[in-house]
Amino acid sequence: MFFKHIKNTQKVTIVTVSMFTCKRGSLTIRGTEYRPQGSHLPIAVVSHGFMAWQDSVRQYAKKLAELGYVSYCFDFCGGSVIKGKSSGKTTEMSVLTEIEDLTAVIQYAKRRPYTNEKNIVLMGCSQGGFVSALTAAKSDDSISKLILFYPAFCIPYDARKGKMLLAKFDPQHLPPIIRCGSMKLGRCYVQDVIKMNPYKEIQGFHGDILLVHGTNDNIVHTKYIKRAYQTYLSENKQKNLTRKVLFRFVKGGGHGFSKKCDREAIMHIEHFLNMHDETHDKTIKKH
Repeated sequence: MFFKHIKNTQKVTIVTVSMFTCKRGSLTIRGTEYRPQGSHLPIAVVSHGFMAWQDSVRQYAKKLAELGYVSYCFDFCGGSVIKGKSSGKTTEMSVLTEIEDLTAVIQYAKRRPYTNEKNIVLMGCSQGGFVSALTAAKSDDSISKLILFYPAFCIPYDARKGKMLLAKFDPQHLPPIIRCGSMKLGRCYVQDVIKMNPYKEIQGFHGDILLVHGTNDNIVHTKYIKRAYQTYLSENKQKNLTRKVLFRFVKGGGHGFSKKCDREAIMHIEHFLNMHDETHDKTIKKH
């Protein structure tokens, strides 16, 4: 455990940084907690993308701690091609097991004596964004906000095509092991999503939502994010919800933001978490 001072233009925030572990069945999930001073603090859990690890989203966890959240980032079990510290095999990882991992981390965070278990933000990037959206839809009202950076709603559609990033396979005759570059996947990775309708599955979450996507993303096409945005807006209308649903493009942003694009994306996070009066906007129509 150690202390870190995070500076911004208004103040210096003292954050306690410590490692944590929790369990999902027999597997150990390892991550990092960023805890600002105070009690009854809101929670933020940040999920990394496919083949990545917690360091790839650490900047968001730090920013959320600066904004007053006890924030967590962690390695999914079997979800990292290198550097991941959680246990579990890559051949046993899927979107559904990552939902279980994220749920375990949420439950761990809720049990801390200094957190507010009824005020939780989920944030995720790429596959971690897809997992966060699915988890929010299955969770209780303690999840208040959802932040999705280039979420991979394309995963079920790619599975049905037999092409997921570097992996190619016959979706009708799945082999036990599917190679995706340097990462070995099990057939469960495809089986767990191949019949999924992601836009049906993400419904049921009634908190505020921020979608952020790069205009130069060549992995997750804009059409998937636009459809998610429209799905959330349609649910607002159907259920007479007053939640905020925002879409923000980052000009020039790819699948994974550069430092320059990240600065803009983080500004969108700050605005989203501090705003009060918008319910949705028309930014999407400009692209």
